[in-house]
Parts: sequence; C-alpha cells; structure tokens
Amino acid sequence: MKPTLLSWSAAPLLGAAMAVALLAGAPASAAASTAGAPATAPAAERAATRAVTPAATLAVMQRVADWQLAHPSTYPEDDWTQAVGDAGMMALAGLSSDSRYRDAMVSMGRRNEWKLGPSMYHADDYAVGQTYAELYLKLRDPAMIAPMRAQFDYMLAHPREGSLNWITPGVLHRWAWCDSLFMGPPAWARLTAATGDHRYLDFAVANWWRTSDYLYDKEEHLYYRDSRFFKQREANGRKMFWGRGNGWVMGGLVRMLQFVPAGHPSRARFVQQFTQMSEKLLTLQQRDGMWRASLLDPASYPLQETSGTGLYTYALAYGVNEGLLDRARFAPAVAKAWDALVANVDADGKLTHVQPIGEDPKAFDPGSTDVYGVGAFLMAGSELHRMQARGAAK
Repeated sequence: MKPTLLSWSAAPLLGAAMAVALLAGAPASAAASTAGAPATAPAAERAATRAVTPAATLAVMQRVADWQLAHPSTYPEDDWTQAVGDAGMMALAGLSSDSRYRDAMVSMGRRNEWKLGPSMYHADDYAVGQTYAELYLKLRDPAMIAPMRAQFDYMLAHPREGSLNWITPGVLHRWAWCDSLFMGPPAWARLTAATGDHRYLDFAVANWWRTSDYLYDKEEHLYYRDSRFFKQREANGRKMFWGRGNGWVMGGLVRMLQFVPAGHPSRARFVQQFTQMSEKLLTLQQRDGMWRASLLDPASYPLQETSGTGLYTYALAYGVNEGLLDRARFAPAVAKAWDALVANVDADGKLTHVQPIGEDPKAFDPGSTDVYGVGAFLMAGSELHRMQARGAAK
C-alpha cells in the first residue's frame, strides 16, 4: 500500500479529519535472530490464544488499558512516563467505541490545566503536549493547546542553543539523548497540524537532524543513548545500543512521519532513516519475537523486555501499513512480536517484563510494569489492528 502522504504546500490547511486519520490505529518480518531464549511454558500457553483478529486485538488492548486505569501511576500527570501512556490511550480511543479512554485523557488535561511539565526546555516535560494537540484535533477546544502554543512561541524567541555533549552545562535543554526524539519533536509537529503554523514543525525537523547527526551510528544504523555511550562496549565487545532507547527513536520516527507532509524537504530523509533502522532491527529480533535490553549483546540480558518490543512493533507495523516496509518480510516479524507481547499480559490485564526507568541495558524484576510500557503496548496494538483490518478487507 502507498504511504499516506500530505502535500507540504497544503500543510497550513491540515484539517482535523485528515490529521486524526493519520493517528488511527498494525505486524513486521521473518527475521529470526541468533540468540534469544524461548518463551516460558506459561507464556507460550498464553501466546497460543493471541489476538488474531481486529476484535481480539482490541479486546486485549482494552484489558491492558483497563488494568492501567484501575492502577494509576503515581508519577505526576505531566510527567513523560504518563505522557507515553497517554499516547497509547489516545491510540486505543481511536479504535474503541468505549468513550472512557478519551474521557480519561480529557480529564487529565483539565487537571493539568492543559499545561506542560515544569521544565520549559526539557523534552520530557512537553511530551504530554502530544495528547493535548490530538485532543484538540478531535474536539477543537482552543484551551487545549493555548498554554503549549504560548510556551513554544517563547522557546522559539529564546532558544537554548549549545553543544549536545552530555557534560555541557544546560545540555538537558536540548535534545541530547535519543529518548528525547519520542518526547519532543512529535509535540511540535502536532502543534503545526493544530494551528497551521509551520514554525513548530520546522523547529522539530531541524533539531531532529541535529540530534541524529550527533547520536546516529551510520554503520550500525542505531542510536547511542547519549554521548557518554560513544566508547562504551558490551561484554561481548560490541557497541552499546540500548533496546528501549532505540525504541524511543523508532516510535518518534512514526510520530514524525504522521505529520511531515509529502513534499517537505526532509520527508525523504525521515523515510530513509526509518527504513534503515527497520532493516537493522529485523536482524536483531530474537527467536521468541522480542528485542532485548541490549540490542547487540542480547545474551548478556536474556530477560524479555516489553516496552522496547512494544515500540518496535508499533513502528514496524506502521511501516508495513504505510507501504514503507515490505509486507512479506516484515509482517511475520510483527505478528511474532505481538504474540510475545500478549504472552506477557497477565490474566487481569497487567503487562509485565517492562524495564524500569533507565538509560542503558539492565537486569530487572520480570514482574515489573510501568505506564510507559502500557503506552507502547497500546500503540503497537493500534497498528496491528489496522493491519488486521486491512487484511480482512482484501
């Protein structure tokens, strides 16, 4: 299928219907990789009942979302962790006939008074703006984006420029770590969709490529987490590339491609990086369908990890759905990854095997969960659902 593209010349007129259609909720490749522990017996049994239809996918998404709503995170509601969960809830709200999921997001925004997080220039603290803008595109309440627009206008007028080297004072005011490419640029891009003001998208694009030029390894086609990791090596001697960190980049690429229109000078470059990384990640998927906390040394971190895998599943499925990736090669890998994700959902809807907050590969409690892992799962499910629905229509 051809990608859904927008004319750059028409970007100021990007309407709610078109923008929301891009947000609607996708499987990816026969890639088996070298190492990788097989799923445990209980997990394998749960995988046998995986969602194989759009209705079944929606059902498991709702079960996971319901568990999260019943067990709310204790992080502040404008925190990045919550913002990723919100992005997943919005993906689910676009599919479900149950209004509770969108209502929960509107209530969250009202409690936040539609304000971003406390640190003006820190990308993590404006991640929640992605949900505000998406709600605005649906509901057209100017209050939903007014504080964000005022803050971004101030930031444009008072930029915090400087080095991306991690030891530089004030480095967190710039997108100097790979996670920031999920948190920051998509909020700016969505504000252009909401307002028709190109300055926000231009800022997102220019600073994406500044970060990419610094952190992207052009040989491995993966991102270092930040400059501290340039010379670090894993136990097997390979470069250190964090699983969820590159998942943030892949998710960020999707959420930029949704709003970088056809004809935009950087559109082809975004597509190129997306396809390069997808090809690399296809070779790194483990036999059980998951990606590990360390991409190039999975043997040192054999525990399954669902937040990074959820982000990769989201991205690869999007690529198949948009015609950016070869369906024959990538769809089986997405299906395999989704099987593994569903196998890590407990009977009550709790998603497990989520690596806690961090910045590099780590061992962790297999029962660990967190709201950002749920967000990744729901975004992945939304694209799988879209893929399944299209397959059923053929």
